[in-house]
Amino acid sequence: MPAADDLFRPTAEPSGPAVRAVPDPPATLPQPPAEAQKGPSGRVRHDEKITVYVTAAELMELEKARLTLRGEHGMAVDRGRLVREALHLVLGELEAEGEGSALVRRLRES
Repeated sequence: MPAADDLFRPTAEPSGPAVRAVPDPPATLPQPPAEAQKGPSGRVRHDEKITVYVTAAELMELEKARLTLRGEHGMAVDRGRLVREALHLVLGELEAEGEGSALVRRLRES
């Protein structure tokens, strides 16, 4: 089996420059454009990813909400979109209400 150095070594075309197998990580986090729309991204390709761990009960509540949206409101949304919309609502309230927002109150209680 090849070593990691063999797998990720620079390679060179016979007539071209060396090419890295793995791109260098960005020096800083990407910043959104100043004119970026403040709102949920909806159904677009997303370039960034996070992992969030939830309890079994929280996952069931998320699925119930998704099924309620589909069954009672005719809206077929996936869990990711549901979470992005909820995040947009919470962050918008935090920006508007600050100390009085539900997020601040709930985090202070926990």
